[in-house]
Formats: sequence, structure tokens, C-alpha cells
Amino acid sequence: MKKRKNILKIAIDSPAAAGAGTLAKSLSKHYNLIYIDTGKAYRFIALNKLENPKKFNLKFIKKKIKNLKIKDFDNKKLLSDKVGTEASNIAKNKKIRKLIFSFQTNFAYNPPKKFNGSCLDGRDITYNIIPDADFKFFITANLKTRAIRRYKEFKRLKKSITYNEVLKSIKKRDKSDFNRKISPLKKTKDSMLINTTKLSKRACFLKIKKIIDKKLNN
Repeated sequence: MKKRKNILKIAIDSPAAAGAGTLAKSLSKHYNLIYIDTGKAYRFIALNKLENPKKFNLKFIKKKIKNLKIKDFDNKKLLSDKVGTEASNIAKNKKIRKLIFSFQTNFAYNPPKKFNGSCLDGRDITYNIIPDADFKFFITANLKTRAIRRYKEFKRLKKSITYNEVLKSIKKRDKSDFNRKISPLKKTKDSMLINTTKLSKRACFLKIKKIIDKKLNN
């Protein structure tokens, strides 16, 4: 695989609704990095499985990933609870993970020239996708806070769902993400822990920006 030299690579792992996506987007914009929400890749495949159950096989998946574009992640259908649950199940499949791994690492190590590097967030970025990242963060928040955030997000999208349903869904996702045998969610020793429970989006961004700038300016 071709790798660009002298690029900035940021790896972020986190459980669902901890604020990693918002943070990663802000960092990407500030440092001019290509941003990949790696979980969206699994959600993209999950959505295709739900919409094309009879066509769903490895050949079908290869074709979809080959033609996958970052803009495809803007599809609001990907945010549904049903898609999220299916994505978590798909993530346990070794063959599918291998295909998505290639997609992720290509953007991580060979971002388009107009970008200064890459910023990826997901569940196994710090130790599997970009193990040599310049910066590694594990973003978390307590369960209640994450459930409230996701519930508000759904309400903004005018989705009909209760807070308790969201809470139950996140508990289920956590159990699946932390306990799966293949690439489980975990904090690596070289990842910096950032708890966003009591931090605003801006405060979280500034905290991590300070860490990054300090190392870059040394």
C-alpha cells in the first residue's frame, strides 16, 4: 500500500455517543485532515444488507466498498438504531472487516494531497487501523450522558424514539463492542483518556488541541 510521508495521523477510539465524531470533525477541519468515521463504513454495509438481503454476499460487499465514497456517509439512514445494531453484528465478521480495513487504512495513510493528513475515529483505530498514529485518544463519557446526547440527536432528526430505547440500545452496543472477539473496543496504554461527560464540545476540542499543538511545536 502506498503511504504518504510526513503527514499528521490522529487515531480516536470511543464507545457510542461519547462525542468522538464531533471532536474528530473539529480537529480535521482545524488541521486540514481527511476525516473518516470508520463506524459509518460498517453502517453503510449494514444498510445495504437490510435493503438487499437476497443480494447480500461477499461479492456484493466488495463491489459496494470498491465504489464507496466519503460522501456516502452523509446518508441519514445510517443513523438508525436498526442499522447500528446490524453494523455491530457485521463488525464480528472477519472477511467483512478485512475488506473495510483496506478501505480505512488507504485513507489513513494515503489521504488526498489537499489534506495534511488523516483523522479516524471508531472502535479499533489506535491499535489496528493506525497503530503508529502521531496522536491516540480514547474518548468516553458516562452512560447516561451518552444516551441523552444520542436521544437529542435523534430528536433533531425528528426520529420517533424514547430515551429508554436509546439507553437500552447503547448498553447493547457497549456490550457488543467491548466483548467481541475480533478487534474489540479497548483503551491502549499509549492512548490518552479524555472523559467528555462534563466537557462542552468547545472545551473538549481546546483540550485536545493544546495537547497536539504542544507536541507539534516542540
